[in-house]
Amino acid sequence: MGSISIREHIRWLPDEASEPTSTIVLTSPGLRFIDLRIFRPEGVEGAWSGQEDALPLDRLDWGIAGNSSSWHRDDGKGGQILRCQWRHWISSRTTNPESAADEGDMFPQETPGLTLEVGSMENPATGKDTPYEELWRDADPAPTTTSAARCVVLQFQSETGARGSVIRLGQYCQGIRRDGERVSVERWEFDGGWKRTIKMGDGELPCEMVLDDKLAVKVDEEVKVGSEVWKAVEVS
Repeated sequence: MGSISIREHIRWLPDEASEPTSTIVLTSPGLRFIDLRIFRPEGVEGAWSGQEDALPLDRLDWGIAGNSSSWHRDDGKGGQILRCQWRHWISSRTTNPESAADEGDMFPQETPGLTLEVGSMENPATGKDTPYEELWRDADPAPTTTSAARCVVLQFQSETGARGSVIRLGQYCQGIRRDGERVSVERWEFDGGWKRTIKMGDGELPCEMVLDDKLAVKVDEEVKVGSEVWKAVEVS
């Protein structure tokens, strides 16, 4: 059914762990993902679910869309470690996303539903490759107004290089698009009804469209979004 991962903290070693963002990753059954990391308002340390009003793009820590994969590797002690890789198709940090991919080893924790990711990547605060740890909490995709949790993935690519991706999975929907230097993102959450909790940028994203349970789209079918044509790449 896919997975919903909510980050509890990040730690750039040897610093202490912290969570300056609201970070949610939606991964479809076909392993397409959208990862949105939004800086919390200054002074907010507890839970923050976003806001309906648009936010400036300087509140976007990172937005990524792409494909994930995983395999087991030897730990050198006779055991196996699950390693995951995320290949980027859209990134808010670069116009050449295929040049970047991140990997991490995944360690299930004693508390059910928690996983510690361990790896090394560029720390944006220093520009240096740095060991990191991220603690993730799994959330089960939940039904909304239908009898079962639904997943719909729409994607778009223009002749000029613009790209967009939207994933609706259970009680969440996230979208990201990039056209040159222009980046736009959205996040929607269901709690008795759909509510937009994150909006940045002025690019059009078909999030509201995929939230409509009457959308009868099938894989490989196209839908019109303004003057653009998006394709359904997954429906379940």
